[in-house]
Amino acid sequence: MLAGSVVGAAKLLNVTQPGVSRAIGLLEQRLKYALFERRGRRLVPTPEAETLYREVEQVYGGIDRIAQVAEDIRHQRIGVLRIATLPALAQWLVPACISRFLSTRLDVNVFVQSLPSLQIAELVSRRQFDIGIVEMPVNRPGIEVEQLEPIDFSAVLPNGHRLAASRAISMKEFDGERMVLLSQHSFVRYKIDDALSQHGVTPRVVIETPSSSIACALAAAGAGITLVPRWTAEEYSSSGVAIRPLKEPLSSQYALIFPQIAARLTLATAFADELRAFIKPVSRKSGK
Repeated sequence: MLAGSVVGAAKLLNVTQPGVSRAIGLLEQRLKYALFERRGRRLVPTPEAETLYREVEQVYGGIDRIAQVAEDIRHQRIGVLRIATLPALAQWLVPACISRFLSTRLDVNVFVQSLPSLQIAELVSRRQFDIGIVEMPVNRPGIEVEQLEPIDFSAVLPNGHRLAASRAISMKEFDGERMVLLSQHSFVRYKIDDALSQHGVTPRVVIETPSSSIACALAAAGAGITLVPRWTAEEYSSSGVAIRPLKEPLSSQYALIFPQIAARLTLATAFADELRAFIKPVSRKSGK
């Protein structure tokens, strides 16, 4: 019907001319009516063939659509991606990465939510999210963990603070300073307290909060000094704070987690690659 001849149909289907003629004959035998009239070398479709073709054309259109959708899925051009991230990274880093990720995937939809690491791990293990961005350590069955490069902590100080004049700050210089630290009983707080203790510093904690973003906002408001991973501090670089590296090593370990399933969602893998590529220049900018 498309090619207008047996020769054309054979070329279109990449089969022999006898193969096309045999297929037509078998179909006519099964239908019990003629589809074409032979007029010399030409095949002229019968009214029955025209009617049948109109129905078949709709089916082929649907098949072509399925093939296109399958191809779009393979190249991550369509689909839904569910991302869970820490609140500290949900302010600018992850949104910036999502924006870049979607710039070449106009028909992909993303659902993103910020949650604590343990809750992210639980929901990812139950396949309610396709990918999670957490702070280590996280140990839970049903997830796969891929660690990212460690991120150094920075001191975030109110502008005008005496220590803001330093290019880098030693832990010892925090002795007696008003500090805003993350809540006790968290692994990050344990690392901070341990680092300060090793240098003989007992922090004068005036405010505690479970959110490193809130800690930075409090530092910007003049409440005290806070210590947070550099990625979190970056968002507040123009918000009335001074961000300074620490002289002593203190870092935080982030990781990507995925549901432990036979085949990982292609979009999740693509986003993970995009995030790794995105954070490399961020780490270089931060002095890593």
